[in-house]
Amino acid sequence: MKQQPQLSFWQVWNVSFGFLGVQFGFALQNANVSRILSDLGADLHQLSLFWLVAPIMGLLVQPIVGAASDRTWNRLGRRRPFILAGAIAAAMGMFLMPNAPLFVAFMAPMLFGALMLAIMDASFNVCFQPFRALVSDMVPAKQRNIGYSVQSLLINIGAVVGSILPFALTNVIGLENTAQAGEVAPSVIWAFYIGATVLLGTVIWTVIRTKEYAPKEYYAYKGMDADAVARENAEQKTLGQRLAGFWQLMKTMPTTMKQLAVVQFFSWFALFIMWVYTMPAITQHIWGLETKWFDPGYLSTVAIIPEYVINAKGAAGDWVGIMFAAYSLFAAVFSVFLAKLADKIGRKWVYAGSLALGGLSYISFVFFQDLTPVTVNLLITQVEVPVGAVNLLLPMIGVGIAWAAILAMPYAILAGSLPANKTGVYMGIFNFTIAAPQIVSGLLSGWILSSVFANEAKYIIIVAGVSMVLGAISVFWVQEGQEAQAATTTP
Repeated sequence: MKQQPQLSFWQVWNVSFGFLGVQFGFALQNANVSRILSDLGADLHQLSLFWLVAPIMGLLVQPIVGAASDRTWNRLGRRRPFILAGAIAAAMGMFLMPNAPLFVAFMAPMLFGALMLAIMDASFNVCFQPFRALVSDMVPAKQRNIGYSVQSLLINIGAVVGSILPFALTNVIGLENTAQAGEVAPSVIWAFYIGATVLLGTVIWTVIRTKEYAPKEYYAYKGMDADAVARENAEQKTLGQRLAGFWQLMKTMPTTMKQLAVVQFFSWFALFIMWVYTMPAITQHIWGLETKWFDPGYLSTVAIIPEYVINAKGAAGDWVGIMFAAYSLFAAVFSVFLAKLADKIGRKWVYAGSLALGGLSYISFVFFQDLTPVTVNLLITQVEVPVGAVNLLLPMIGVGIAWAAILAMPYAILAGSLPANKTGVYMGIFNFTIAAPQIVSGLLSGWILSSVFANEAKYIIIVAGVSMVLGAISVFWVQEGQEAQAATTTP
């Protein structure tokens, strides 16, 4: 087998640089979609159902894109055509979604917003899977920890800026951060415009600066016969045969992938709850807003929404961006040390410890209530928020460490178990372990919140914490696999 060349740090950086922009856009979505849909008329139970769009799109799109990118070799390369196409589509969705009220003549703003959410999520997923596979393709086994750690670092840099952007546009530029029912705040609209621009720019950088290996060179590095793979990929198969091949791959997936699926279930079940319900949770728990102000039925009986309710929702929505930026910042810092730490004490110990810390941090949310106002200097501006809001930045350290590990460790553990000619499709299949728990969470969390917790959103965050701790425990059942040989089944 021909030795794959080591990459310089900046080559590793360029491979994943576009992920910074993709995560910039994804962070804007995570921090603001609940806010946008709530302003457009969704209640707390409906929010989790709207958020199901994301994992469903991942479930449908990533395996298809993975299989297609495994077989694609053109002037742009193997993975880059999909990364570029996904970025263009995602940017279009980001330009359109916050303008949902302008399209009321065609459909209800909330439905238009949901449609743009579906387009964005489908497009993000077209980008995500090829980026993961690109690192596996380009980075040799000895540099795998650093490869996925750099990707985690770039993801979190994008997430920090994307999360904090609406807050900065309000408190530095002076854009309005409040909106009446059926409208979207100007700070959010402009944040989405900027995010779309950054997404396209960074992806184009990766496409231009990264040169993928030609098929014969790539397969030589992986110890495979390029001509044999080409003949296999050229075989004309019916849809039924491809589905049968895909099902066979599912049944014969590496044991390591099956074991990681359990960890992924508990981790992503928790993350979905955080993204959907942090905004209502802190609005109620930290800003002291009653649950009725999240009930569209009650709001329809109120002639004018009180100013304090509008201001509380706007301030809490901005602070969610600060919190998400904080955990992404801590994740970025931890990512710098992640590879060396994993090399020294082992990936599993780093992974399990990080998840446990994240779970305990979620559970601690309930202990930080303090409605006393305090002025906080955030360097770019000063803002008055409840003391409890400031205190919530402490558990964001643990959440950030968990997030950094979730972005890097499963892929670093898994990559060595995957056959080189099926890396893309297996990475797509592995996305089932991300999408499925989010779908389950979306179907159950809204019902749990309304039926068990009477719409007190802080308690659903505790459920997320328990789930993350269970994920930490399940890490110890994962067995790291050996470097895989070529797969013989093609979907």
